[in-house]
Amino acid sequence: MTGIADVSKPYILVAEDNSGDVSLIRLALAERGVALEVVVHADGEKAMKFLGEVDAGTCAGPELVVLDLNLPRINGRDVLARIRNSPACGKIPVVVFSSSDSARDRDEALSLGATLYMKKPSNLGDFLEVGTLLKGLIESPLHADSSR
Repeated sequence: MTGIADVSKPYILVAEDNSGDVSLIRLALAERGVALEVVVHADGEKAMKFLGEVDAGTCAGPELVVLDLNLPRINGRDVLARIRNSPACGKIPVVVFSSSDSARDRDEALSLGATLYMKKPSNLGDFLEVGTLLKGLIESPLHADSSR
């Protein structure tokens, strides 16, 4: 499902324009028993608007954000900066999930406040392991302390 789902329940925000990657993220989460709703925004402009709604109190913030750097309309770097400046989302874990393996992209994302930077895996087995990593971030005691 794309866009706003039932955000009255805990959810993961995925800002990703590649529907294949979104499907693999969903599969990886399901394989690891993560039953949270996945809310998808396929461009940075929609993600920014959604974050504004979260800050306005229209809906709760996500438990985790998975963010592509190369989003259309507004890039992922700007979305990441917006998340870190958000009163409601500033402390939420953000995983930058990119096709780039550039040290510059990695360093920039981490300096903007990404919790973790990951290159998108090239095979299904490695992609499924992403679910383990995301589940660990959601269940982390540090995450529980920083949540709303």
